[in-house]
Amino acid sequence: MTYTRKFDDGLTRCSWLNDDPLYVEYHDTEWGVEVRGDQAIFERITLEGFQAGLSWLTILKRREGFRELFHGFDLQKVSKLQNADIERLMLDARIIRNNAKILSTIKNANLILEMQANGESISELVWGFKPIESKVDFEWQATSAESIALSKELRRRGFGFVGPTTMYAMMQAIGMIQDHAPGCFRR
Repeated sequence: MTYTRKFDDGLTRCSWLNDDPLYVEYHDTEWGVEVRGDQAIFERITLEGFQAGLSWLTILKRREGFRELFHGFDLQKVSKLQNADIERLMLDARIIRNNAKILSTIKNANLILEMQANGESISELVWGFKPIESKVDFEWQATSAESIALSKELRRRGFGFVGPTTMYAMMQAIGMIQDHAPGCFRR
């Protein structure tokens, strides 16, 4: 399998990437860069959850809409969204209009606030599942033992849209796993 390809600008990047400038910018500047903090992790959990069943590029193209409509992923504000807000969100094409995912986002915000009230941090919890060892032989995968364990723990706590594949994608995106392919200029 070919894990990289040369792009028109002369740089070699991961082969999963297409030529969309927004996607290339994301790959080059964000994907695999360490992200910490409860609000930032809440945003990533939310966006990865909305991505389930869709392409990441679909989410990237709507990310600013998500940020605006979910109040910059402010936990307090999202936790207080009511039925009228949900109805408004379901009519707004700037996001993925999925009632179950919107309700899950609100519930997840409340769960993170409960964690904080108990002296816990979603960021610290998530980063506690960082793999200890790097992969010896490179291959892209959909899950890992750590993403499965993280998913189980978040589900145990009541979080939604946090399956093992979704959590693996988040772990890649926030820099917990180095998954830029050998030969990619970002590795």
